[in-house]
Amino acid sequence: MSDGKRSHRYQKGQRKTDGAVSGKMRDFEKPINPRRQGGAMMEIRTLTQPEQKYTYSQSMQLTGQTGCIGYLRGDFGSSGSDFHNTWKDQRGQWNTDGFKAELEKVIHTLRGDNGLLHNRHDMEAIVEGSPDAAFMGECGTVYGFRVDTDQHAFLFRCDPAKGDHNFYCFCYVRRWLDQHMSNAERGISFIDSGYQELFRIPDGGKIMITNALGEKTERSCRYIDEYHVEIGKGWDNLYHICQFAEIMEKNGATYEPKPEEEPIVRKTAKHREPER
Repeated sequence: MSDGKRSHRYQKGQRKTDGAVSGKMRDFEKPINPRRQGGAMMEIRTLTQPEQKYTYSQSMQLTGQTGCIGYLRGDFGSSGSDFHNTWKDQRGQWNTDGFKAELEKVIHTLRGDNGLLHNRHDMEAIVEGSPDAAFMGECGTVYGFRVDTDQHAFLFRCDPAKGDHNFYCFCYVRRWLDQHMSNAERGISFIDSGYQELFRIPDGGKIMITNALGEKTERSCRYIDEYHVEIGKGWDNLYHICQFAEIMEKNGATYEPKPEEEPIVRKTAKHREPER
């Protein structure tokens, strides 16, 4: 899809333990004071519900619109005090020296004493003291936090459990991410082939499709803009809203919103085994 004006109608890695971002980051094993950075406090807050979706990999369309540069993932190792990390580019053209400097500043700060990324014990203490950070991820309860710098937003998904990645840090061009989320608050419009709106669902909501045989299929949906939506997964899941309506009509299928279910969030059990 081009970045220019869109018509309202459609026309039929390598693992690292001492750095990240293409191997050009400084040593993350040398933390700075976690309370102060450059003479100013660094604010870290829990994620809002709309932000939680952006702690996972997005489609190419969404990574472009939200300015997703890439993500850093890491774990504390078997000791709980190591810091293994790997960087994955999403849009390498935005992985600039200015971005690297801001990412270094954030990671080094959070690696300080009592910081979110200092060790497993400190992460456990922080998430246990931040119940509002908990949300149901793809594989269980996780905890979300956000740190902003002048130009970038860093969204963390954390899980202190031993034996898994303990954090993912998704990095965005701040104004692009915030603008996209603001637009997505409008919700996703579903119409009939005559352009009459049938219903709206929130970004990330689901629809139920019933085919001509009465078979039902559930599909997750993501907001792209007022006239475009991603339905399900796959390379061909991007639709103009009228295009989708015409396809459903041609196939004798109907579609309706799936009622939202209240997620069940379970508190992570504190690890009792001693760490060596």
